[in-house]
Amino acid sequence: MFSKFRFTNIDVRVFPADYAQARRAWLNALDSLECGHEHLVFPCAGAGPNGEGLSTDSVWLGAADAENVLVVIGGTHGIEGFAGSAAQIDLLRWLVTEKVAFPANTAILLIHAITPWGYAWLRRCDSAGVDLNRNAVDFTQPLPDNHDYTLLRPALFVADPEQRQKIFAEFTSQFGRVALEKAISGGQYIDASGPFYGGASPAHGRQVCESLMQRYALGKRRLAVVDVHTGLGSYGYGEIICDHAPDSPGAAVAAQWYGDSVTLPLAGTSSSVPKFGLMDYAWHAIMDSRSCFITLEFGTFSTDHLFEILLRDHQLWAQAENWPERLAHSQIMRRHFCPAEAAWQEMLLFRGRQVITQAWRGLELN
Repeated sequence: MFSKFRFTNIDVRVFPADYAQARRAWLNALDSLECGHEHLVFPCAGAGPNGEGLSTDSVWLGAADAENVLVVIGGTHGIEGFAGSAAQIDLLRWLVTEKVAFPANTAILLIHAITPWGYAWLRRCDSAGVDLNRNAVDFTQPLPDNHDYTLLRPALFVADPEQRQKIFAEFTSQFGRVALEKAISGGQYIDASGPFYGGASPAHGRQVCESLMQRYALGKRRLAVVDVHTGLGSYGYGEIICDHAPDSPGAAVAAQWYGDSVTLPLAGTSSSVPKFGLMDYAWHAIMDSRSCFITLEFGTFSTDHLFEILLRDHQLWAQAENWPERLAHSQIMRRHFCPAEAAWQEMLLFRGRQVITQAWRGLELN
């Protein structure tokens, strides 16, 4: 089915200008489909910068009883939704152009803008400051304790970046670089105004996933889940990050489907360090031994730059009087998470097609 997908023309105009345009383009692509499909809308509380309503959309393409399902997720970290939208719209337009007929045993589930408030406002989190990708924890039990975040918390809100970098350097010298990254980005559950906050209850995007898991009985199907992210790793490269345990069936399946390009945070081979509460874990919980979840992470600029712009974002959103500076900083956020350079966008679309093809072929292996 996907034999020609990687090599057809790449059009970077699928990258939207904003959340509202992305949703219109995504819906327009659905309207052009000739194959049967089920479109669901999940309204989200709040509104966008221009008062527009917010929602997550999903579409099921293919037979209702398909044994295999390719799931493509975009916008887990709101502002990263530009890449997720582009990849999904690119796929939908190809399906329309090629008039693709789905095999009886395999379907596609697209989940668009799963954190729509963050997408619309150019932030990674939702309106409550919750990072969806730290939210998949059991809130009825004691929450994970990121002790080193508590140690570094005062430095995160220091206004002077040089002073903050000095504190980070001292921490790194004592505990190592991985410890620093885990302290800042591993996830924390005590500080709603701070970065990588996992929340106190299931967020909108988690509820959407759980609803779709139930509606489509996804725990009884073979799954290939691809969650599109940006901002971490080498510029323009799409790293296949697998947060399954190194000795697990999921890691073995990922290696079989995607080859030696797979990296594993728990094995220390990834640009990403291990983290609490990843949405991966919610999907792992329903998967059988023939399924896997990967994060397709497209690199942009350095991790230090990532931390600095995120920390500044949280500082500004904690101070209502800084509205003009907040708006200006949102464009810095956008440049980090979705560079406007055509070469970067072309690399993302090609790699996205490549990995989607690998996932589809993996599902059809047996």
